[in-house]
Amino acid sequence: MENAPATTTSALSSQTLDALAEVITGGSGFGTKPSIGKYRSRWHLEKFFQAAGHAFVLEGRSRVPAVREYLAEILSGWDGRAKVLRLIEAVADPRDYILEPDALQATVTYLNRFLEYDDLELVREGKAMRVRQPGVSGPVVDAFAEKTIALNFEAVHAEVARALESAERDPPVAVTAACVIIESVCRAILAELDLEAPSKRDVDGLLRAVQEPLGLSPSRSDLAPLIAADVKQVLGGLTTVAKGVGALRTHGGSAHATEVGQAPIDGRIARFAIHSASTIALFLVETWERKKRRGDLRGE
Repeated sequence: MENAPATTTSALSSQTLDALAEVITGGSGFGTKPSIGKYRSRWHLEKFFQAAGHAFVLEGRSRVPAVREYLAEILSGWDGRAKVLRLIEAVADPRDYILEPDALQATVTYLNRFLEYDDLELVREGKAMRVRQPGVSGPVVDAFAEKTIALNFEAVHAEVARALESAERDPPVAVTAACVIIESVCRAILAELDLEAPSKRDVDGLLRAVQEPLGLSPSRSDLAPLIAADVKQVLGGLTTVAKGVGALRTHGGSAHATEVGQAPIDGRIARFAIHSASTIALFLVETWERKKRRGDLRGE
């Protein structure tokens, strides 16, 4: 389900756009207060926007007003809110502040003062900065997001970001992304093990395909008698929860339209699905890592 384009700048506050213009440009260059962000000349401004996929041309205009006007144009266009949020992430790219870590922190703090009123926050996730809604994430989700960056599971990380960004704005999209998180992790692990994907490629089929090589099958018989029943119950629950997330995607995800005014799932349920999927996915990835270190992978 495509999101409707923003038609006005109300999708983000005018003050947030003002702040973003200040950070992107680094200010007018003639003021007495220190610049926020990095000062960018005409060439650097055009290069910044070009790298983000925008054809900005200054054409002799004043830098700050021109950038502010261009941001408003982006926001009012198709998928404008998402595009502006990506610019916020880009302007706080830690790689641009390697020699100025204090400047990065000042930039993030400044932007967050305004984003707070849009119910958003700019936070560090691994090596990148992400805009998300406060309270959507948690220790498990954050740990899993950083793990996907460290392991170069780019497709998985993209789904985590999509789920977090959509939890309140579009819960069905977030639920769909939560299910895809589990599926993507399973496919990534199968690829690492050089194993083919199963014929049944839904979340249940993919999870079952990785359980055996990872030693996570509830039917395993090599457990100590004292804990065997408990471990099998937990492993069975792993499948049950994953199937539940898959069923929620089927009945309430973004692929299924709902009646006008009817919302079968809300942000609370979407966050629950994200946390559940991230817990399962993190457990699978950590199990794969552990067995890889020990050379105990059955698919290798």
